[in-house]
Amino acid sequence: MKELITSRQAADAIGVSEASVKRWCDKGVLPVVRTAGGHRRLPINGLIQFIRSQRHELVRPEVLGLPRGTGQSGPATERMRQSVREAVEAGDEERCRRLVFNMYLAGRHAWEICDDVLAPLFHDIGTRWSHGQLEVYQERRGVEICSRALHLLRLALPPVSADAPTAIGGTLEGDPYTLATAMIEIALWEMGWRAQSYGIAHPAATLCTAIEEVRPAVFWLSVSTIPDLERFLADTRRLFDTALYCGASFVVGGRALTEEIRPRMRFSAYCDRLAHITAFISSLPKPRADLTAD
Repeated sequence: MKELITSRQAADAIGVSEASVKRWCDKGVLPVVRTAGGHRRLPINGLIQFIRSQRHELVRPEVLGLPRGTGQSGPATERMRQSVREAVEAGDEERCRRLVFNMYLAGRHAWEICDDVLAPLFHDIGTRWSHGQLEVYQERRGVEICSRALHLLRLALPPVSADAPTAIGGTLEGDPYTLATAMIEIALWEMGWRAQSYGIAHPAATLCTAIEEVRPAVFWLSVSTIPDLERFLADTRRLFDTALYCGASFVVGGRALTEEIRPRMRFSAYCDRLAHITAFISSLPKPRADLTAD
């Protein structure tokens, strides 16, 4: 997806006159930047937010670098979940991206899309794969397709302010699942936090170093699998102690954190859905970025 477009391209994308786009820019309804030569350019994410808030139709999504058909009204959640599942299992990346983006344009929060559609989809795919109903390549291909759809969604989110608080996170060694930590990054970014997933399979020591050097307000740990329970418990105690020392909240979640394991851990909050982590983040005082570092 492009980052900046002309007023003519914006007008073509939503089916209005260029004069209307320029008028909205002049009124501050649409964000605009100026090139070195003084030409007007519109950030794509600003136009996307305008389309969502004003319920404008996206008539030519290809102008913005989006799949054809993006912007059409989507079906109810259950039908949408089935449609995304069919697209993912068929390897139809363009359709998956279009469906995910349509939900966002229709006013769904990014965390809702993840909670209500993508997370249940991959729980189901994982179950079917473990029972031999799907090939390994289908599961892996589905992860890649959804990862790119999430990246597209991430580009559409509003920019965060320069003094936004920081949140970082990832997974520990032996945990190769990428989607959960990517979804958390998107959910927190949508809330106005400067969130960054550091990816998967990190030694605890390097995550502790990241906490000490970045000094985030929040550190999250996604836990989809635990190869060695005692090592995992030792690693999470070390992460909790580091986060506590650095003034960060330590948030954990994931399907591997059973009721038997959680009482043996220390954390600031346990969240099994993005709705829970967004609620927890909303309850925190929102520190300025320059106060979360030495």
